[in-house]
Amino acid sequence: MSLLSVKDASFIYSQKTPFQHTAVDHVSFDVEQGDFIGIIGHTGSGKSTLVQMLNGLLKPTSGSVILDGIDIWDKPKEIRKIRFRVGLVFQYPEYQLFEETVEKDISFGPMNMGLSENEIKERVLSAAQFVGLDTELLQKSPFDLSGGEKRRAAIAGVIAMDPDILILDEPCAGLDPLGRDVLLTQIYRYHQQRGNTVLLVSHSMEDVAAVCDKALVMDHSHLQMIDSCERVFSQGDRLAEMGLRIPQITSIVDSLIDAGYPLQKGTLTVEKAVHDITEYLKKEGRL
Repeated sequence: MSLLSVKDASFIYSQKTPFQHTAVDHVSFDVEQGDFIGIIGHTGSGKSTLVQMLNGLLKPTSGSVILDGIDIWDKPKEIRKIRFRVGLVFQYPEYQLFEETVEKDISFGPMNMGLSENEIKERVLSAAQFVGLDTELLQKSPFDLSGGEKRRAAIAGVIAMDPDILILDEPCAGLDPLGRDVLLTQIYRYHQQRGNTVLLVSHSMEDVAAVCDKALVMDHSHLQMIDSCERVFSQGDRLAEMGLRIPQITSIVDSLIDAGYPLQKGTLTVEKAVHDITEYLKKEGRL
């Protein structure tokens, strides 16, 4: 049984009005324990609406979202419990910081779970460590932090609830290249060490290729693909039809393949490309 299943789910905004708009249209897919899935698609493709259905912020207009074999809307009064198990980090989450100190902000979720004071402290420290926040920052006002530190503090607040599934909606938006790389590394390390399921919404094909195992592609409210990153990014022409591009290194390797070099289609990283090219040149006696 899959950890999370979306069954023929649709969501329509402003239903039965002149402004009716279908954001997600009959989407079905499964998420397994330990998956790291990148969700990609052009602006307006339905990505954010989809992930808000996964933790009960939006109720499907039709279809269902199944968590551990149970429809999350089976008991509507208990939907809040679902949000402890499926944690959602919104785009620009630092705008949601509101407490007097960083520690209080991170502990807000665990406190609402009814945990003991000791367990809350342990979770706050662990979450801060995962996102790379120095403990000396915990007693500061969140509004005194840098932009990147605020982002990490907000993410730590969701991680502290130890959700079975962590969803991040464009977590690197607005960060400089160094801040983006640091945050992606921390998210990857979180997934590797805890083994929790992670869904990463991103406009950056490079980011998805760097850290995710699978890619889910949305286009005009429909699910078009869900497969390994290698298979998805090996379909450059199909992605281009949806207004998406493959990672730059994948495009370069594909050009070399077209020129006759026996390399691997769907190559996702510079490291892999360098290794394969080096091995080829050695085999040909050019190195």
